Amino acid sequence: MNPTSPDLFTTLRPRLFGIAYRMVGVRADAEDVLQDAWLRWSRQDVAALQSAEAWLVTVVTRLAIDRLRALKAEREAYVGWWLPEPLVELQGDNADSGGIHHNTPESAAELAGELSVAFLYVLERLGPEERAAFLLRQVFDYDYPEIAAHLGKTEAACRQTVHRASERVQQARTRFDVPRKVHHQLLQRFMQAAHSGDHNAIEALLSEDAQLIGDGGGKVAAFPQPLVGRFRIAMLYWAQHRRLGAQLVYRMALINGEPGLLHYANGRLDSVQAFVTDGERIVAIHAVRNPDKLTRVPAVLDEHEHWRQRSDGF
Repeated sequence: MNPTSPDLFTTLRPRLFGIAYRMVGVRADAEDVLQDAWLRWSRQDVAALQSAEAWLVTVVTRLAIDRLRALKAEREAYVGWWLPEPLVELQGDNADSGGIHHNTPESAAELAGELSVAFLYVLERLGPEERAAFLLRQVFDYDYPEIAAHLGKTEAACRQTVHRASERVQQARTRFDVPRKVHHQLLQRFMQAAHSGDHNAIEALLSEDAQLIGDGGGKVAAFPQPLVGRFRIAMLYWAQHRRLGAQLVYRMALINGEPGLLHYANGRLDSVQAFVTDGERIVAIHAVRNPDKLTRVPAVLDEHEHWRQRSDGF
């Protein structure tokens, strides 16, 4: 097979997209990185390559570093809190067993690794090369000699970079290993409580120091600071129910590979909400409201889906 054929690039695309998206946090930018990589790949003399995958990973990583450097300046001027563009997959009726409608080209991307909105939010603390080294080692499990080759650094420098980045990520993030089914069931209870406007039930499902971070991007309203404390967050959901009533609908979905909610108001998408849980309580909510980051999510709730969820008591 011709090693520059589209079939080979397509085969490697999930891993390449996984690297690019985790680096830049925006699907369009990740796709631009892959397009640039494809153009270079199509012009490459493959006979000189020892490993097509190594060459492509190196090109994608370095292109993503360059793209992130440019994006960093934009994000410094971003209005409010910046959250990554969510990858949304709609769940089917057999949600407990993981039934999912794979409605995006990225559905086959390497979702088994670290991909959550909370994780990508923490990665924003790292510089572009730190982020690349950390991801290649901790998420994609490359050896240090491979990382050094991809980044054009010494092995010792890469070890130091990964160690420093790991410490920064660990300090900023509390990690919980929660089974998917437990996460899903807890979120179902939260969805029912939020849709019914039961303030006490909502509050009981939140940890005492829970926080909500909203991203409106200056396009729609969002809190300028994280909303902290279960009472305040429960009040927010209660107030939304009081204001919208039957026009408030939540729909289960996978958000970056984890159970989350799509929030519809008056039949239109208002936010995509990702949740961090310790298995018993919700400890963090990341709500993406910036409409520029929601263009790939169904903007209008299907009327049949609206009726079905209301009849189920959601």
